[in-house]
Amino acid sequence: MIALLEAHRASLFARNQWLSNIAAGVVVGVVALPLAMAFAIASGARPEQGIYTAIFAGGLVSLLGGSRVQVAGPTGAFIAILSVITAKYGIAGLQVATLMAGIMLLLMGLARMGSVIKFIPAPVIVGFTAGIGVIIFVGQWGDFLGLPKVAGEHFHDKVWHLLQVLPQAHWPTAALAVLSLLLVIYSPRIWGLAKIPGPLVAMVAATLVHVTLDPPGVATIGTAFGGIPTGLPTFSLPHLSLSQVIVLIGPAFTIAMLGAIESLLSAVVADGMTGSRHDSNQELIGQGLANIIAPLFSGFAATGAIARTATNIRNGATGPLAGLVHVATLVAVVLFLAPLASHIPLAALAAILFVVAWNMSEVHHFADILKKAPRADRLILIITFLLTVFADLVVAVNVGMIIAILHFLRRMAEVVETKEMDTQALQAELAQHGVERLPPGVMVYEIAGPMFFGAVENFERALLQTHTDPQALIIRLRRVPFMDITGIQTLDAVIGKLRKRGIRVMLCEANARVLGKLRKAGVLNEDGTVYTEHLIEAVRAINETPMTLPRKTR
Repeated sequence: MIALLEAHRASLFARNQWLSNIAAGVVVGVVALPLAMAFAIASGARPEQGIYTAIFAGGLVSLLGGSRVQVAGPTGAFIAILSVITAKYGIAGLQVATLMAGIMLLLMGLARMGSVIKFIPAPVIVGFTAGIGVIIFVGQWGDFLGLPKVAGEHFHDKVWHLLQVLPQAHWPTAALAVLSLLLVIYSPRIWGLAKIPGPLVAMVAATLVHVTLDPPGVATIGTAFGGIPTGLPTFSLPHLSLSQVIVLIGPAFTIAMLGAIESLLSAVVADGMTGSRHDSNQELIGQGLANIIAPLFSGFAATGAIARTATNIRNGATGPLAGLVHVATLVAVVLFLAPLASHIPLAALAAILFVVAWNMSEVHHFADILKKAPRADRLILIITFLLTVFADLVVAVNVGMIIAILHFLRRMAEVVETKEMDTQALQAELAQHGVERLPPGVMVYEIAGPMFFGAVENFERALLQTHTDPQALIIRLRRVPFMDITGIQTLDAVIGKLRKRGIRVMLCEANARVLGKLRKAGVLNEDGTVYTEHLIEAVRAINETPMTLPRKTR
């Protein structure tokens, strides 16, 4: 009950908060109704399963999530993944994958990995969301135009088949779809309809037109699915087998990762709109429990919905009460208005998904990255987008992340510098401590940046390629924030090579973490390299005992 407790502490259940939160919840519930059905149908499920998902997952996230105003349910981002799972493993396989994804999300939250998800770079996120938008857009042309079922396993196959069946378009369906699309886009600009959600206006208008004119051949929820049953689903445990679990690990992981990313992005958006701060780990826990419970009541994968969360806030929501009212609104629809859903044309839902796909594609953000971002980021964006569309979302995200990480490591390696200190600057520093000059035959090198596996080559080259062999070499570590084992081993190896050349080595000014690692690795010991806390101490030690510094034999 984290969200509820936080809201209670913030006095968000006071009577003066009821009206605004109840109103916001009703509005979001109305907005969620057509979206939940549309997302369910596009994912290969029945329309009522989308509503059940919004009810059970939305309620649990409102109760147990890490954001006070988060609204959860089925989202467009999942369509590309879920439709493939449903086509391959059936609705039962989709529910098992959702259950497994919920467990993964729960474990991620318990392991406090909420902050790690934030490290996914923007080009990767924009690339795969834009790719998903394209997939949704192409996938809805069949219902939008009343076309025969479009076949094809891969995206290009579907596009080619779609072009082949275009002459078979059902024009009454297409006309109803165009009307719905125009209403979704422009109804908020019409006086008297501005406060009514566009998707709801389109769905109701298209339904009324269909009922009034009754054009032949227009597919509806009733003709396609037999309508929506009245009442809530009963508890049902999906059939689990070891072989099924093994096969669905990959899809489940994809659902979990995408769910984590979208829910946390939605929570960040909510923070920006409300001035609050969410708990990312608790949000993952809430999302995990929601995805565990939803498939037990005929639901499927859910996550934080950015558009519905934003709608919730804009209509006055301040706490989880609005999310619970949104659930109650959907429950009332299922209990009392379910028979009316049989007349909803699928073309209207396809039109709604067209707008969802456009919003998901983030065309302006996509274009900005292409115009303004560095070349490497543009490359990551394009690769992630193309792989999402033509290959697989998992492959796209993995490849995009790998390229981004490799690019980051390359840039970090370029930042790390190992160079001899400027003579004038060094003399000025020594003079402050009463030392006139550096002893003859002594060189001072400074390492600036993290000593990790990507930077060791430049470090090794800089130290070993000194133009002359000094009697002693002082290495300053004050600007080294951390070292990994490769950096430590390389430093130890370089010191050994320098000693073989008769060069005595001293280290100084390492931070506590780096110093501890050096000692643990045996780089600093009684017979090894001399270490001092400050540069001036190393210089004085050389002045006092120039010929008796300990050497490390190899």
